[in-house]
Parts: sequence; structure tokens; C-alpha cells
Amino acid sequence: MKTWIPRYMLCTCILCAAILLVVWSPGARAQETKSQFTVYGFAMLDMGYDFKQNNPQWFDVVRPSKLPSYSEEFGKDGRFYAGVRQTRFGVKSSMPTDLGEFKTIFEFDLFGVGGDAGQTTIRPRHFWGELGHFGAGQTNSPFMDVDVFPNSLDYWGPSGMLFFRNVQVRWTPIQGETQLMFALEKPGASADAGDYANRIELQNVKGRFPLPDFSAAYKLGHPWGYVRLSGMLRYMAWDDLAASDTLDLTGNAMGWGLCISTNIKISKDVVRVLVIYGQGVENYFNDAPYDIGIAKNAGDPKKPATGKPLPDLGISAFLDHAWNDQWTSAIGYSRTQITPSDGQAPNAFKLGQYGLVNLLYSPLPSFMTGFELQWGQRQNNSDGWKADDIRIQFGAKFNFSQTIGG
Repeated sequence: MKTWIPRYMLCTCILCAAILLVVWSPGARAQETKSQFTVYGFAMLDMGYDFKQNNPQWFDVVRPSKLPSYSEEFGKDGRFYAGVRQTRFGVKSSMPTDLGEFKTIFEFDLFGVGGDAGQTTIRPRHFWGELGHFGAGQTNSPFMDVDVFPNSLDYWGPSGMLFFRNVQVRWTPIQGETQLMFALEKPGASADAGDYANRIELQNVKGRFPLPDFSAAYKLGHPWGYVRLSGMLRYMAWDDLAASDTLDLTGNAMGWGLCISTNIKISKDVVRVLVIYGQGVENYFNDAPYDIGIAKNAGDPKKPATGKPLPDLGISAFLDHAWNDQWTSAIGYSRTQITPSDGQAPNAFKLGQYGLVNLLYSPLPSFMTGFELQWGQRQNNSDGWKADDIRIQFGAKFNFSQTIGG
């Protein structure tokens, strides 16, 4: 508790101060009565049974990359789980000004990742502000399309879709149902040294990101839905700090990706589809391991190995179906396919598959409950290993929202 309370209080104070400054600014006073401030969120329980096994730090989600890479890596099959980590809280504001609409959002949930993986702890989702066509802070990357996420109980969702909230500065010259946006994003990538991981020389190789990631997206809206095209371009480098006359593993690479996605409305149903292909953009995937893999370079004794951006393919296709005003279902399939380099280990991640079907009941607009059957599968690089995961999940979600002004 001691680690996050001061940070949470500080961020809350900064957010409130920013809102007050804008509310009392001269350019905004003439339109104060149209300002809105909303407190929102939900409390949610997840409870279920995992018939197989996965990394215990990810006990309440299905991530194919976290399934065992060899027999009984995480113990015996069969685990009951329960948690409230999806619970979410946020505040947002909106106000017209002489410089355009001013918007802020501050949102977190309790789903620990990184060093807090497996914990119920504060995790920032959106710390974001916009003024007119410009925005800055942390929010969804333009490379991703959050609207292809199905109406599911599983928190993590389809493995083959893009899903990454990133620190960025963004320009959106076209806003509305049809959108155009460009962003400079915080760079970051991961590397798999594979079979060469224990070589002493690689301990002195350090990654470096000289430039921000560049992303862009165009969304064409229609009454039946939309079509969206997005792209990513990035530059990654690694330096051999112990380079000598006989060995130098310094190198660099370009990463890129192209994504097309759509929502198609059919009566009360929605079809959600996405296809992404690229190289070295795995960290923008919802579930993928490494951006860079080690590749053999036998023809050069001074550089016997080099880094290679790993080709990646993601597919996600889901149907959200409304049986009536209270009962809904989601069904679909997703996959993440990586082409490993020739220097990666036989048990390196190669293919992840994901699927679900559910039945959800909403007797009230602010309450939802239901059951979901989930499946995931991991396939290794070249050792023939394949691991499945099957689980059933129960969820209960209690929403709240209160708006002041407007």
C-alpha cells in the first residue's frame, strides 16, 4: 500500500489542478456552463476453473505466450482462481474553449503487470489531455484499434490483435466518425538471444532507441461501421560495449507494421475483424514475445551473430450477437504467428491461438453477469511442443457513472 498511495494522491492532485486552471482560464469562462466532469468505473469479480495450467502470474487470463513451453513447467493441471483485478476507476472532463475542446482523462485498474505481475495493485491506463486537435500523455496507440475487442469476460482478450497504451504526443487533423491521426510514441522493444543467451559476449550488448516510434491511422466511418488502416515505423539499435578488433556485435534494425481493421454492424450484431502484419512490432501486440531475435551470421567472423526483426502476423475475428435487450453472446478466434530467427531456441514461442464463446446477462444497464468458455494454445519453434489451455469463467460487473455539468 505504501508504494502506490503517494503516487495516486500526487497524480490526482495534478489532474484536479489542471482542470481548475482550465476552468478558470479567460478563454474558457464564456462557456463554463457547457463543461462536464464525469466520475466512472466498475467493480468486477472474476472466478473460474483452469482445466490445464499457465504461468501463475497470469492466473486469471488466457495468454498463449504464458502457457508452458515444456511438460508441467508450472506444475500439475487444474486450478481454481478468483480475483477483482479488472475493477476500474476513472475521471474525465470535457469543455469547449476558444482553442477547441479541452478534454482530460485519468483512469486506472487493479491489474498488475511488469514487476507487479500477478498482483492486485494500481495500474495506470489513461493519463491523457487534449486541446483541439492536439493531445499528450498516455492513452491507446493509434496503431491499435480498441473497437475490435469483443464483449468478453476475459480481461486480456484476443492474442492476435494490437493492444498497447503508450506515452505519446498526437495530432488528429480529422476528428469524428472519420479520423486521421499521427503520433510520436515512446519507443521500446524486447530481444531474444536464443541459443546464444549464455555467451559472455552478449552480456555487454545493450539496446538503445535513438528515435520515437511513429504511428499513423486513418478511419473511414460509414453508417454500417468503418474501415481503419494504421501503420507503425520504428528504429532500434543495440551496442556492443565490449567491442574489439576481433568481435563487434553492434547493430540496428527498422521495425514496421501495417494493420487493417473493421466493424460491420448487422442489425444489433457487430462483426469485429483485424489483420496485422509486420516485423519487429511484437510489443504492440496483445500477446507476443520478442521484437528482435538473434540470427546466425557465419560468414563474418567479427560479427558471428546479428539481430533480426521477427516477422509477425496477427488475426482476430469475433461476432458480438444480441439475443435480445438483456442476453448477448460473443464468439470468435484469434492467432499470433511469429517467424523465429535461426538463432532462437527450439522452445521459443512460434504460434499462439485463442478462442472464446460466452453468454452474458444484463438485467440492468449498470449490471452484467455471465459465463465464458475460453481456449488457448501455444506452439514452440522447432521441438514439436504444443500446449492447450481450457477454462471456464464466471464474471459479475457493477458499473457506476456520475456526470456534473453539461
